[in-house]
Amino acid sequence: MQNEQKQVQALKAHLALNVKDVEASLEFYRKLWGIEPSKVRTGYAKFDVQNPPLNFTLNQHVFNERGALSHLGIQVASTDDVLAIREQWTDAGLLTRDEMQTSCCYALQDKTWVRDPDGNEWEVFVVLEDNLPETAPCECGTKLEDSASNTEALKTESAAACCAPTPIGVTNASAVSKAGCC
Repeated sequence: MQNEQKQVQALKAHLALNVKDVEASLEFYRKLWGIEPSKVRTGYAKFDVQNPPLNFTLNQHVFNERGALSHLGIQVASTDDVLAIREQWTDAGLLTRDEMQTSCCYALQDKTWVRDPDGNEWEVFVVLEDNLPETAPCECGTKLEDSASNTEALKTESAAACCAPTPIGVTNASAVSKAGCC
């Protein structure tokens, strides 16, 4: 007789984010989620986000540099959804940066980005076409000139540029440098 494993119904994902100052981050995350936190304590805040289902907490910690986190994202069903969330974020006073029809991490995507006070970047994105071949260009990050004599180095640099964070201070849609996109 084999043991049957109980099927667990997950309620929602939990994401705990370290921030330098919970009070400073609260304003940004109220705008990002469009809701008030469900709990605020000294050095701690919790948002019970319904869409997407997420138990999201802010935990105050001292750190000097940006953390090891690459970026955070919310995948949606359509470009219309990306544009609707961008409009919500813009109406809330957040600065957004778009990447439309971008080839990144071997997928064609439409996305928009915002950055919190600690430099953590959030994207909302739709995958338009997935599993592009390895030879597909990565358009996010700094575009590099192709060189027949430097093909292997180009691949390595392109991958690094694709997944590199946007430099601090780059916040508008016309920026040449783009955010990490993996």
